[in-house]
Amino acid sequence: MTLAVSKELKERMDIFKEMNWSEIARQSFERKLLFLEALKNAEPESAEEIAFAVKLGKKVNKGIYKKYKELYSKELK
Repeated sequence: MTLAVSKELKERMDIFKEMNWSEIARQSFERKLLFLEALKNAEPESAEEIAFAVKLGKKVNKGIYKKYKELYSKELK
């Protein structure tokens, strides 16, 4: 599979040469598929619980992102 990314995104990704972007994309696809499959097979009550968990997870991810953004910005200076 080939993915197209904008020039700007590619330039930003190139800063982190140690990252295996193909593996990150594969893992992202896997997580999204697992979520969609669980949502598709969920009972109505479970679907609400899954939606709540996703909302909570996004809040946690924002906090983690903020923490690591600060750490990386210090390392890059």
